[in-house]
Amino acid sequence: MGKKVKKEVESPPKDVFDPLLIESKTAATAVLMLSSPEEEVLAKACDAIYKFASKGDENKVTLLGLGAVEPLYKLISHEDPVVRRNAVMVFGIMASNHDVRKLLRELDVTNSLISRLAPEEDVVIHEFATLCLAHMAAEYTSKVQIFEHGGLEPLIRLLGSPDPDVKKNSVECIYLLVQDFQSRAAVRELNVIPPLLELLKSEYPVIQLLALKTLEVISNDRETRIILTEHQGLDYLLKILETKEFSDLHVEALAVVGNCLEDVDTMQSIQRTGGLKKLLSFIGVSAVPDVQKNAAKAIAKAAYDSDNRKILNEYEVEKCLINLLGNDDDGVKVATSQAISAMCENLASKRAFGPQGIPQLVQLLSSDNEEVKEAAVIALANLTAASPSNASTVAEAEGIEPLINTLSAQRDGAVANAATVLTNMATQEPFRLNILSHGIMSALVGPLRSTNSQVQSKAAFTVAAFGCDADARTELRNASGLEPLVELLRSKNEEVRRNACWAVTVCSSDELTAVELCRLGALEILEEINLSTGHKNNFSEGALEKLLDNNLSQKYSRMGYLSSSNIITDGFYDCGQVQPGVKFLSLEELSKQELTDRRAVIFINVKPQNIVPVVEEKPQDTSYEQTNLSSSSLRRGSREKARKGKGKKEEEKVKEDDVQITSEVHDEVNLENSCWLPPADFVLLDYINDASKTILPLTTTWKQVVALAQFVADKMGGPIQRDKLHDFSWELHISEIEFELKCNAVPIGKVKKGTFYHRALLFKVIADRIGISCSLVRGEYNRAWNEVKLVDDSPQGIPGLLLPPQEYIVDLMFDPGYLMKQGSAEADRYKCI
Repeated sequence: MGKKVKKEVESPPKDVFDPLLIESKTAATAVLMLSSPEEEVLAKACDAIYKFASKGDENKVTLLGLGAVEPLYKLISHEDPVVRRNAVMVFGIMASNHDVRKLLRELDVTNSLISRLAPEEDVVIHEFATLCLAHMAAEYTSKVQIFEHGGLEPLIRLLGSPDPDVKKNSVECIYLLVQDFQSRAAVRELNVIPPLLELLKSEYPVIQLLALKTLEVISNDRETRIILTEHQGLDYLLKILETKEFSDLHVEALAVVGNCLEDVDTMQSIQRTGGLKKLLSFIGVSAVPDVQKNAAKAIAKAAYDSDNRKILNEYEVEKCLINLLGNDDDGVKVATSQAISAMCENLASKRAFGPQGIPQLVQLLSSDNEEVKEAAVIALANLTAASPSNASTVAEAEGIEPLINTLSAQRDGAVANAATVLTNMATQEPFRLNILSHGIMSALVGPLRSTNSQVQSKAAFTVAAFGCDADARTELRNASGLEPLVELLRSKNEEVRRNACWAVTVCSSDELTAVELCRLGALEILEEINLSTGHKNNFSEGALEKLLDNNLSQKYSRMGYLSSSNIITDGFYDCGQVQPGVKFLSLEELSKQELTDRRAVIFINVKPQNIVPVVEEKPQDTSYEQTNLSSSSLRRGSREKARKGKGKKEEEKVKEDDVQITSEVHDEVNLENSCWLPPADFVLLDYINDASKTILPLTTTWKQVVALAQFVADKMGGPIQRDKLHDFSWELHISEIEFELKCNAVPIGKVKKGTFYHRALLFKVIADRIGISCSLVRGEYNRAWNEVKLVDDSPQGIPGLLLPPQEYIVDLMFDPGYLMKQGSAEADRYKCI
């Protein structure tokens, strides 16, 4: 019998846990499992979370809310490769969510992710780490973190990865990083060009596209363009353009080529290899708007260099651009117009564009697209600069009206350049008059009120170009354009201030405009400008002088001097010297003030208009009260300047003028709507007529001056002895006149006892009317005098010798008609004592 042996079974150790399969149906459980110490649990939890996150953005938000990001962050550096891989995969997927990326930045995960790009890591880790970095690189803060942690070098290395997903994610991340200039410089040093060019050969279009986009950005730097050319980068790009199968890459390839063509060396290189001819031919046959747009941009970039413009002109690039102008796509129109603007710096190109290009550009001014309108008018501004023939072409293409309409465009660049084109056309009188007939001065009021300094400057300059015409000045005045023009004098922009001064100079050519400019404060602003060394300019002094020359009342009040060329006309008044900062009042305002004990205002007016008819036989009926009409502004009569040597004909003409003035009868006088005018001074009219009859026939200017001085003195109280000057009660006489007229404004013909400044003014008024050249100078203590330039007789024994004229002071008080040499003791005594 055999013996039966019983086998003993060993029981497992008490401290060992039997394997447990857990099936979880909630993400929360998987998130809890991320804290497990077991690699297998961690790996499976990460895998489950990856699948859950891949289903949509809502799931990513759920995981974020469950606190999955923090434990996952710890796991991307786990020792176990499977756990590490699965955790990085989750980050790669979840980083597409904005809120997740925000938390990743706060946790500063970039350094850990960059560490996962090491060569020894699994290719899947490379794929999802680069994917996560690409998502994060879309935001500036993360760009900085990736750059500072040295992320560029491993990313560039991974461009040579055998895995297409790694290549795609790496190049996308680099593309986003090089938007920042620091990264652009860094990738150049890290030799990024060769691997990028290699990616152009990829079978995956998305990789090729991202490589081209990256090249487009980094080739904005000249140093990078040089490296690109050295590595035959243009050959790669031209091959892409020549290949129809790569049509989806042509737009980006052209953008890179455009950057490269900015360099003359590159342009010459592509010209030698025949690449430029191919490029222009390609542009001509392409029908893709984006391709055409980028082609035009490439030409524009190249054309910023003068040598490049010459090369492009030799290849007749103008024809290509003119054809592109006819495209229906607005983007193409804009880019083409910009290319034309750049090319027309070349004179040959400017001429070539004219006949066919300008009419098309004029049509674009009516576009509903404001960007198209702006680009077109900028091109026209460049084409018409210093080119009368092109300016003529604009007019012939009926461009005036659309240009004036463009002055009210929405874009400041369009407005400024429309003003420039119109200014360029204004150099030719027929076009200037045509433009004026379209109401340009009214259209310029809006640009003058602009807040853009370029628009302000161009508008002011255009006002100067057209303001030489009297009707234009009237239109600007009536359109309330003078007010914004005066405000531009205060501009802190030097060019605006200079052009405004020039415009004021031109617009001051007529009296009404000059008076209005003064009323608006132009005079005070110009005085302030001229006192400032920083604000003073070449036109500010001229503007002040011109303004005063056409507003003589204010000039004499402020400057105390009227030159021989300053002809006193009707409406002039002397209100004494106005102190700085004190408002200069109009004659109407002064005449309406109540009687005061201040100095009387002496005015000049012999030709009233729109007044009650005057009866010549009864001049005493035309009292001040009867002829004082009230309304808005002062209008001076036309200048008249009688010349000697006209004899009887001149006398007859004066009589005719006299009859016309005194017998003019209006059928109807509307007192409410008529302009305010000072009363007629018929006594002064008689003085002028008498002087014309008695003084003009005299044979020399010397005799005329002496006779006129005696004439004036006789009308103003006669000669006064020096020691009796204080007894000459002229003040009382003037006060009586003011009381009689019930007004502070006194016509000079009423003054029968006049002192120095009354006589000097009357002398100047009559001298200006009969053609004697003299100046009027205000002194102190009620002094004023006239200065004349006369030629002395030839020295004895030297007949026919012509001596230069000398300046004399005319005595009108003590010995009327006596002439004192300027600078002599007696002349100085006359001025001061």
